[in-house]
Amino acid sequence: MADAYLPKDGELLFVALGGAGEIGMNLNLYGHAGKWLMVDLGITFGDERTPGIEVIMPDPSFIEERAPDLIGLVLTHAHEDHIGAVPYLWSKLRCPIFATAFTASVLRRKLEEVGLAIEAKITEIPLSGSFRIGPFEIELITLTHSIPEPNAVVVRTKLGAVLHTGDWKLDPDPLLGPTADEAALRRLGAGGVLAMICDSTNVFVEGQSGSEADVRRSLMDLVARLQTRIAIGCFASNIARLRTIAEVGAAHDRRVALVGRSLWRMAEAARENGYMDGIADFVTEHDVGYFPRDKILMICTGSQGEPRSALSRIARGEHPNVDLEPGDVVIFSSRVIPGNEKSIAALQNAFARKAVEVITDREEDIHVSGHPARDELAAMYQMVRPKIAVPVHGEAQHIREHVALAKSCQVPEAIEAANGAVIRLAPGNAEIVSQVPVGRLGLDGRTLIRLDGDTLRHRHRMSFNGLIMVSLVVDRDGILLGAPKVSLEGLLDGEAEAEAATRQIADEVTGALEAAPVSRRALDEDVAETARLAARRWFHKAHLKKPVTKVQVIRL
Repeated sequence: MADAYLPKDGELLFVALGGAGEIGMNLNLYGHAGKWLMVDLGITFGDERTPGIEVIMPDPSFIEERAPDLIGLVLTHAHEDHIGAVPYLWSKLRCPIFATAFTASVLRRKLEEVGLAIEAKITEIPLSGSFRIGPFEIELITLTHSIPEPNAVVVRTKLGAVLHTGDWKLDPDPLLGPTADEAALRRLGAGGVLAMICDSTNVFVEGQSGSEADVRRSLMDLVARLQTRIAIGCFASNIARLRTIAEVGAAHDRRVALVGRSLWRMAEAARENGYMDGIADFVTEHDVGYFPRDKILMICTGSQGEPRSALSRIARGEHPNVDLEPGDVVIFSSRVIPGNEKSIAALQNAFARKAVEVITDREEDIHVSGHPARDELAAMYQMVRPKIAVPVHGEAQHIREHVALAKSCQVPEAIEAANGAVIRLAPGNAEIVSQVPVGRLGLDGRTLIRLDGDTLRHRHRMSFNGLIMVSLVVDRDGILLGAPKVSLEGLLDGEAEAEAATRQIADEVTGALEAAPVSRRALDEDVAETARLAARRWFHKAHLKKPVTKVQVIRL
């Protein structure tokens, strides 16, 4: 049977399986002449809605089923929401990978951890490089962002050129790497651009996003005023920020320590590519205690309140090597990612209870976003002049506002679409022509599970409703050979109350089984269901709750 989603020779399709209608977890597909090209393959992180799941990624089933026609994966930059799913999903796709040197360095370390460093080949592309793969001609255009080597990807076919921006901003002084290649963007626009697939994160932010150089000046002044131990929380991937903090420490006679494994991985990749030239070696967390409190400056993971991060462990007094005392200072040189407000507030309150001073970007100019504000978006549209705007990397409200902004910038067509929408960019007017299945996978230990599957649904039920476990031993005729064994999890606080409840549930189950007809005792599943209903019925009557109830039947 012919594949209904095999892109025709005379059409160009765009499909997002992740990252459209949400921030993070990017997975984008371009289809043309029977082949698919993927741009980015990222993750997002779990929260209280996904108990036991820390890493979440797009379900690639649609393109996995078409893996023979997937000719490559192009990575725009090294942030987790753009490359983080590669170690987990590449084995399902087994396609060539293309990235610039820094992104390749970061990804290789991830692939080594899962044993794929040799199998998953990465072709390094130079900054502003170009190459051809299948029916697609690819050109990279250097932009600026909060990580080295962010690239826009120009996808050219005989039907026209598409600019896929990735994450970007227009930073006049990014401190590391060149400024955005606006000349290349204007040349592209002058040659005609069919469509622009563009970052929407800060579409509601007026003006411009600000410069890393401004942050360096603010941190230099702030640390000069402080005479105690300082910990700075920032994103590990913001190499310009790491270098800034290193230079701030050196200027104020402080050694700089890295506290958190992800910081060391990023710093190693940065040194490998020359982005830490001239910066002294960082101090390990094991040696922090040997320095006077006013001679050490620590960079820590956990600015988003992640429970197992360095900052959270320090706040709880559980870190094996680092402590903060009353009068010490924690600087949050980062923004609040939507959804993390509660965890960040809890972390900052924990420090406040320890009389540790907390400084955020509300008090000092110590962070700028890596994403374009409205003036930058307008400038990009003026340079590129696409016929079609397709906003991505934003929630539904961001996408809708970005569509309105694009139209105000005189873009003839703007498409408001979410994950799974099959957008035909050419020929003819752009339109959503179909919808493909999308979903999310969660990393549960070492196993990938569907977030809409039974595992997480049962986990939610148990976390909200508690659990009753009943064990029964019956003879061949289904007659109880002893009192049922009952245990409760997550239901009653008092030991005496719990013991009384288990006795009464056991009595209720015994009565139900003794009253059951012979036909209901012949099969284990009938015995189990009779016991389950009896136990659950009693608990609901007594406590107005309906716990998850599991019954084990042993027949002798």
